[in-house]
Amino acid sequence: MLAPSTLAVVARNVRWQGSVATEPYECGWAREAVFFLRALDDSADAPMVRAHVEISPDGVAWVAEGTSVMLPIHRDETTFCRVEKFGGWLRLAAELPAGTAMTVLVALHLKG
Repeated sequence: MLAPSTLAVVARNVRWQGSVATEPYECGWAREAVFFLRALDDSADAPMVRAHVEISPDGVAWVAEGTSVMLPIHRDETTFCRVEKFGGWLRLAAELPAGTAMTVLVALHLKG
């Protein structure tokens, strides 16, 4: 039997600057998750920044899960991170330094 799976685009063509986070996604049924981040423009002037996975019991209050991933900085560059044992809600958050910005597409793949 195939495990249930789904894809959710949690940020599409979104300009990130300053303190940012993807849309939260309820995924308590899933056993594993993979976040894919794709840069939609060149942000070579941006320093190396990591995005951090956050978890929540209710989609309102968030805590750092511990997993992080480097933000892609060149157009069409893609990075990813895997997460397991995460509870009910997931999102990705980052803090970009002042004066830097990037446009991203973030997809969340879930498998039960």
